[in-house]
Amino acid sequence: MTAGPKKMEILAPAGDGEALRAAVFSGAHAVYLGLKQFSARRTAGNFTPEELAGATAFCHARNVKVYVAVNTTLWPGELAAAADCVRAAAEAGADALIVQDLAAAALARRMAPGLLLHGSTQMSVHSPAGVRQLAAMGFSRVVLARELSLAEVRAIAQDSPIELEVFVHGALCMSVSGQCYMSAFLGGRSGNRGGCAGPCRLPFAADGSGAAHLSLKDLCAAASLPQLAGAGVASAKIEGRLRGPEYVAAAVHACGESLAGRPWDEALLRDVFSRSGFTNGYLAGRMDGSMFGVRTPEDTAASRAALPAVRGLYRRERQAVPVHFTAVCEAEGVKLTARDEAGNAAIVYGEETPLPAERDQRPAIQKALEKTGGTPFYAAGLQVEGEPGYLPGAVWNELRRAALEKLLQKREAPRPLPCAAPRLPAAAHHPCRAALPLWARFEAWEQASAEWLPRLEGFILPIAEAERVPAALRQKAVLELPRAEFGAMEAAVQKQIGATREGGFRGYLAQNLAHFELAKGLPLYGGFGLNITNPLAAEEYRRLGLKALTVLPEVPLAEMEALEPGIPTWALVYGHMPLMMTRACPLHNVTDCARCEKQGVLTDRKRRKFPVRCGGGVRQIYNPVPLYMGERLGEVPADAGLALFTLETRAEAAKALELLAARAPWPGEFTRGLYYKPAP
Repeated sequence: MTAGPKKMEILAPAGDGEALRAAVFSGAHAVYLGLKQFSARRTAGNFTPEELAGATAFCHARNVKVYVAVNTTLWPGELAAAADCVRAAAEAGADALIVQDLAAAALARRMAPGLLLHGSTQMSVHSPAGVRQLAAMGFSRVVLARELSLAEVRAIAQDSPIELEVFVHGALCMSVSGQCYMSAFLGGRSGNRGGCAGPCRLPFAADGSGAAHLSLKDLCAAASLPQLAGAGVASAKIEGRLRGPEYVAAAVHACGESLAGRPWDEALLRDVFSRSGFTNGYLAGRMDGSMFGVRTPEDTAASRAALPAVRGLYRRERQAVPVHFTAVCEAEGVKLTARDEAGNAAIVYGEETPLPAERDQRPAIQKALEKTGGTPFYAAGLQVEGEPGYLPGAVWNELRRAALEKLLQKREAPRPLPCAAPRLPAAAHHPCRAALPLWARFEAWEQASAEWLPRLEGFILPIAEAERVPAALRQKAVLELPRAEFGAMEAAVQKQIGATREGGFRGYLAQNLAHFELAKGLPLYGGFGLNITNPLAAEEYRRLGLKALTVLPEVPLAEMEALEPGIPTWALVYGHMPLMMTRACPLHNVTDCARCEKQGVLTDRKRRKFPVRCGGGVRQIYNPVPLYMGERLGEVPADAGLALFTLETRAEAAKALELLAARAPWPGEFTRGLYYKPAP
């Protein structure tokens, strides 16, 4: 981090123009917003390119920064439209682009190098190596995962080469952001594409309990802002692009008061919007059943009563821009100059001839010019040149009004960034293979049968299982690195890589950006946790060193055809998809870790049973039915099919491989996932 203290930024959501004004008038230092496409909150009002230009001018005139979220995964046919979004952000003069997909980052670097890149929380960055990797890729800031403790944030910030942004208020997803596939696989609406239907907020039960187990209370860490600022966090982010202006203003005001060391009304903030109250469990390192909650009728009634009380926070302009006045007084009239800190100046002339004054007019002039209410300016200084004569207060008021109006117009003038035409990948068509080779991923060595290992093109096994692989098979074995490495896990994984790098293994499966630093120089393969969905992102990952990659199973086959990155592609053809990866345990409401067997079952309102498995500091919630493509392997446009084994016994895994090899139908209930979903 750069030396010396720096004021923490309060970053507010702006789902529409009204929320944007509320954020600015209540004291936000920056806002983040989305365009009509490729926003992770696509059901918010969002902005057209023209509205974005106006919003940016409005904010910049008031010393507020604007970050544009293009933070969804992109399908191959959407790259040209994504380039239009990058152009709109650059032409509006936005301060940064928030991205999840490396394709959006590549487009921004090619088209508008002056547009700063912020890594979205959808990138699942939660460790020092992940932050360093983003810095090496040209990012200036990363939005850290919400699941980190204050101690973990402090450890990341200690040597971070780029700015850190941390969520401090708003809704908490149950899953680690970017690693949730529940809405996509259960309802066909992908959270990675901004369409989350929120199935986790619906009732789930465990062991006969009727309690909700996948809904967390809203986060409120306003009280922790001084500690976060002291740790080196650059930006305090408020979630809520789907919320109204009252919510935005209340959260911004509370954060501002906390940073200033003044008391703030937590009860009012809770009443404006909460789910059975607030939690700060992650930052406090206290992950237990108290984190869980739902939106109740009582919460809704409290909101209706509380909203009028906060509207006064954003009714009027916030006077946050200093202006210096210079009044040049001559016998024939007055010239008034208003100058801001950026050097912009507005000059107006008085048409009325001053009368001789019986006493010093400077105090009266100063009093008149300090009346800047209703504008974003406050008088920071006055210089009077010459001997002022008498002019009525109304004249000085009009001069002040005219000067500040002209100055505001100058400050609102467009400041576009240079923007070049996009260079998009050439159109490609990945043919289906008549005989699709099979790879298999096993959760444990016990699942792998001696009969099938020689017949596979290769196999994947968690790195913790490495020593169990016989030397004769290691050339076919890729060691899987964990998708999540919170806290001390990253150092443990780095140690495991060091212990296995000379072991004769085929390579390592990267599932997180941190792995490209931890396993630098070693053979790397890409797992589905990287969320690769288009040829430009695939090209970026190939440049980072991948020898093969897994296409995100959310990508329809019709779109998958365009992925031809110059390295082999794998498509998931069997597996109980991990729908969620969570750090908070959904079983905490019925048991505690001391009595838990590291596994359980959640039952939804349709009586479907979702297996839960605990390990590596996280919990995985699996789809009850497997994805299966056996009799349709010939329709899969990839270089290999990947069978994902997680819950199966050895016999069940072998049977699934037999059915895949025979291209036989699945004998029970299954899903095709999103493979046949129509293109948008």
